[in-house]
Amino acid sequence: MSDTFKSSAYKHLGSIVIAAGIVVTSVILGDAWVNSKRNFENKKSISVTGKADKDFVSDLVVWSGSYRRFSTDFKEAYRALKTDQAKTKAFLLAKGVKEAEITFSSTDVRKETESIYDSEGHFRGERFIGYVAVQSVTIKSKEVDKIENISREITDLLEQGVEFTSNSPSYYFTKLAELKIDLLKEAAADARKRCETILDEAGSGKGKLTKSSMGIFQITGQYSEDEYSYGGTLNTSNKEKTASITVTLEYDID
Repeated sequence: MSDTFKSSAYKHLGSIVIAAGIVVTSVILGDAWVNSKRNFENKKSISVTGKADKDFVSDLVVWSGSYRRFSTDFKEAYRALKTDQAKTKAFLLAKGVKEAEITFSSTDVRKETESIYDSEGHFRGERFIGYVAVQSVTIKSKEVDKIENISREITDLLEQGVEFTSNSPSYYFTKLAELKIDLLKEAAADARKRCETILDEAGSGKGKLTKSSMGIFQITGQYSEDEYSYGGTLNTSNKEKTASITVTLEYDID
């Protein structure tokens, strides 16, 4: 191979290396520019979360209970249950509950059996022992205190022979929609104030709102051990409750 050819080849190789270096450098610088721009843009936005909460008292109560009768005769169990229904209704009306607030469920009558085992403990089947008739009653009222007190005064029914089992009342609020709107306004105002405080302290200009999002609406019982949950807590066991909500605002900074 001649010296002239070798020299020409080295020159071309050098050009290729230099060109490749320029391409690689361009790629590196290009990535650096994109990252720099992205980081710069991130520094020009701020996300702030505001919160609002309000204590309130439930204005609707739902209380339920049930009673049962047992008999070896189907018709007798049903008749006895209907007698208990009449006694229960009379008791509630005498306590001041309105008839429109009382709802009785349909009667449920089912067979009761017991398992049979031999002397060695082997299962030998089921034996019919009678019928159990069950019915429940639900009271839905805005007279919260009255129904709450009645739920604790079922002694009269028990003394009349009604095997009444009382459930704990559940408490609700009928103006949740209005309450939620008020809380959203307060939470948004709180977030906006926080943002203004941060920008003032940082010496930045005013921010321009670009995005807003609502957090989970939570209802917890006052003086309870309720915990906030990702899907939202809805307390029904406490008459006195606290509603809370968060709002997140995102601003572009001037």
